Amino acid sequence: MNTLLWFRNDLRLHDNEALHIALEQAETLIPVYIFDPRQFGRTDEVRFPKTGPFRLRFLLDSLSDLRARLREKGSDLILLQGKPEALIPELCRKLDIGLVTYHEEATFEETQVEDVLDDALEALGVEVDSAWGATLYHVDDLPMDIEKLPDVFTAFRKKAEKFSEVRALFETPSTLPPLPAGHPEAGDFPDSEFLGIAPDSPSEKSVLPFEGGETAALKRLETYFWDQDLLRKYKETRNGMLGADYSSKFSPWLANGTISPRYIYFEVKRYEKERKKNSSTYWLVFELIWRDYFRFIALKHGRKLFWESGIKGKRYAWSRNMGDFEKWVNAETGIPMIDANMRELNETGFMSNRGRQNVASFLAKCLNIDWRWGAEYFESLLLDYDVCSNWGNWAYNSGVGNDPRDRYFNIVGQGKRYDAKGDYIRHWLPELANVPDDYIHEPHRMSVAQQREAGVELGNDYPFPMISLEKAYREIEKRGD
Repeated sequence: MNTLLWFRNDLRLHDNEALHIALEQAETLIPVYIFDPRQFGRTDEVRFPKTGPFRLRFLLDSLSDLRARLREKGSDLILLQGKPEALIPELCRKLDIGLVTYHEEATFEETQVEDVLDDALEALGVEVDSAWGATLYHVDDLPMDIEKLPDVFTAFRKKAEKFSEVRALFETPSTLPPLPAGHPEAGDFPDSEFLGIAPDSPSEKSVLPFEGGETAALKRLETYFWDQDLLRKYKETRNGMLGADYSSKFSPWLANGTISPRYIYFEVKRYEKERKKNSSTYWLVFELIWRDYFRFIALKHGRKLFWESGIKGKRYAWSRNMGDFEKWVNAETGIPMIDANMRELNETGFMSNRGRQNVASFLAKCLNIDWRWGAEYFESLLLDYDVCSNWGNWAYNSGVGNDPRDRYFNIVGQGKRYDAKGDYIRHWLPELANVPDDYIHEPHRMSVAQQREAGVELGNDYPFPMISLEKAYREIEKRGD
């Protein structure tokens, strides 16, 4: 049977169920990736590019690597431009395709495309066999129906850990069937006119070079787990912000599926058997379960995930002050913990988990700005943008998601706790390089003489705080956020 494999956010050959399904019946196989113009349009609220330059470069790297791995096994990757629900049926007619396989997504726009595609293929008499492969736990193995998924993570986690098992890995094929006769040329990457943006590489100050692709993903795991033996202290270092190895940094590769969460899980289990089992090995799996949870929440709540009122349906009188928002975007808030993290994001497309929570809390809680603006900016900039995790986390930190306590962060307190000596701030805000440790998180407290001694003039070299944090916290409490 002529079979078409549609690659989406599963750009790997290891543990790929859609590929496995295809190989069970394929006499010929055509692997396809489609550049959908909707993925390169503009966000709804603030009109940012949906795919920014850093993630575009990471995607192109990943596709180049996938194509090379396919060619090593006797196949190729066909690159197309357009809407999958139109292009795939057209290919099926031309090439007498009998089976189409792909991995399912969880969010509304993507599942709408799947529904339209499935209907078109059914009308042609083409079989569709889709798979679920983005999570650690398979959606069919959850101990509850999606409609009854708890809206508090801990309740979900405890049940999943007790009653669900992680399925075995699918093997990486050694060879692949040939392409069908008359197949289209492999094709090149779209130009910047189609994409609306040119790819770019992160600043040399980035925590990692972040090379896209399955090869780089597997190498990162090998380095972090086995070569440098860093997994054993993951829980102790995971809240860091500076350097390559305070956390695994697997998220960009997980986001576009160049590494499988199940593969990571079974490597953790192997590490526990061969090296050490401790709270750090558990905690990395714990984070994978968090990632699962946000994807299942997206399945449960659908479009509500993107509503101003979130999955809670909570109504806030959000500000839409573009001037304040742009200060946040441009790292000009005058609050070093916020500005350093935003500068890292702007220059690299990456930010630590600790940083993300703080900048989200500052925007949505302290500035009271519509949380969706922040989520859209992250969507555009992040290397590791995952629609479910990004929107789920922003809703969580903004009071409209899965946080049962609806908390806010003490920004300066967080900085003093997680960047006590100010090394991270000085790395990204070199204008504050000579500010003493006692003032690095609140340089506005320095006298004019102290500023002169530190070689920084507030209001010129670095801005004064755009708001009083103490006043903002009082207002948050008054609002009852």
